[in-house]
Amino acid sequence: MVKIPDDDKGYDLNLFCVPKHYEEDLESVLIPHGLIMDRTECLARNIVEDMGGCPVVALCVLKGAYKFFADLLDYIKALNQNSDQSVPLTVDFITLKSYRNESTADVKVVGEEELSALTGKNVLIVEDIVETGRTMETLLSLLNKYNPKAVKVVSLLVKRTPRSCGYRPDYIGFEVPDKFLVGYALDYNEHFRDLNHVCILNENGKEKYKK
Repeated sequence: MVKIPDDDKGYDLNLFCVPKHYEEDLESVLIPHGLIMDRTECLARNIVEDMGGCPVVALCVLKGAYKFFADLLDYIKALNQNSDQSVPLTVDFITLKSYRNESTADVKVVGEEELSALTGKNVLIVEDIVETGRTMETLLSLLNKYNPKAVKVVSLLVKRTPRSCGYRPDYIGFEVPDKFLVGYALDYNEHFRDLNHVCILNENGKEKYKK
């Protein structure tokens, strides 16, 4: 895991290629795309070392994890072809919906009935970011009702926040400060998914794209 300190201001936007339509909406680049890819390759190696030889269902949490999911699987497939260990892979996708009131957060899985297909299988859940951890805890609890053989979770980002319930994924790309992050498929009201880097959103961007 790479730990990014709270006082890290990121990199100046002028050092990177950023879509022109977002230039006024970003404070800085926190994690450049090249570093994301390098870390994703390391995570792929760790997963193959731990799960090599076992058939695995890679379960992508949509929409935010789709880029990380695709890149991670590309690295795992490359390792399958070029290393002593390999992981037989199948893929599936889920969408989570959160319904919040003043005191609780209720998480629903779109197409929950399809989770029954995971009974007796090794499952790798691929997530983009873990913030409080409550959504993932709810998903794991729900998934366990279908008796998978084993479940591991990999998340590109884990946010360091006082709101955390303490949950930690099995594999972590970066531990990041409690900032508003967008890019590399992380969105703000469906914007910024087309940004290669993980960036810090500024106040102008929050105001511009709020619902």
